[in-house]
Amino acid sequence: MPTPTPTYPSPAARLNNHALTSSYLLAVALCWVVLAYGLLPGLLAICLGYLLASALVGRAPRRLPRLRPAVAAGLVIVLPIVALTVLFANAKGVAFGAVAQYQALLHHLASTVLEIRQKLPPDLAAHLPDELLAAQSWLVEYLQSQAHALTGFGTAGLRAGLLVYVGLVVGALMVGTAPSTQGGPLRLAVRQRGADFMYAFSQIVVAQFWIAAFNAACTAAFLWLALPLAGVNMPYSATLVGLTFVAGLVPIVGNLLCNSVLTVAGVSVSPAVGLACLLFLVFIHKFEYFINAKVVGKRTNTAAWELLTVMFIGEAVFGVAGLVAAPLYYAFAKRALLDAALI
Repeated sequence: MPTPTPTYPSPAARLNNHALTSSYLLAVALCWVVLAYGLLPGLLAICLGYLLASALVGRAPRRLPRLRPAVAAGLVIVLPIVALTVLFANAKGVAFGAVAQYQALLHHLASTVLEIRQKLPPDLAAHLPDELLAAQSWLVEYLQSQAHALTGFGTAGLRAGLLVYVGLVVGALMVGTAPSTQGGPLRLAVRQRGADFMYAFSQIVVAQFWIAAFNAACTAAFLWLALPLAGVNMPYSATLVGLTFVAGLVPIVGNLLCNSVLTVAGVSVSPAVGLACLLFLVFIHKFEYFINAKVVGKRTNTAAWELLTVMFIGEAVFGVAGLVAAPLYYAFAKRALLDAALI
């Protein structure tokens, strides 16, 4: 009986496999560099600029001519400069005023936490454990340290703003520049990794943007309509609405932060207002669970415990940047595993 001749992958197949493996290694290295060197705002801006330019190209109204990629890229690059020019010409010091408001809010929360026993009814305050004093001291020190850290916002904010704008330019140019029709297997594989990352960004970040907008709108209605009708004026209400939107961009953890801040701010007025804020948040989150299940969960096939796990690991390793990037990186990695039929 003749011995069967062994078969080996062709040179082209081996080259493609090496290119695929190399593209994943490059993607992992890039993700690590972004977190290690504080480049996450730039990476997110690249994705945002790419999606905005792509939307202008592919979703122009029917009554208007279809925008060319170069024109769409130019709009994404020029419009932020025009908006900033108009903002600084008509509202000088708005950014610094917002920072001062957040500093005042943090000091206000710190004083409320420090006086929590005086705010609560005597019968309830008597049952609070003595260990709460240590937690109070730690929380007050943390809030005050965060307020002090905001004093250096000027330089850091300018650097972050410049990084974000450069990212927008890069993302827009990716759409405005015609792709090369020629390329080796590594270039094609890297391009596919970039497309997968953009898809993950669109699924996670864009969906979370609408969830954050929904939370901020409900919070604004509660603070500016419901409470005033009841004769209650919540301090720092505009700052709380802005914080709700920004923190809401971070899945799960951001909502927990907003809940804690809004409840403590309500307690600073009275225990009854604090309880009303807590009940409002519970009611709103019933709707939010539905939205998360329909929007984020359905799009990414990701459970809440998965997001919490990767966010905990990301925060432990890279701090706040890891916390923000964890859902995006996880969605990208999970899509790669699905494409490879490994899960």
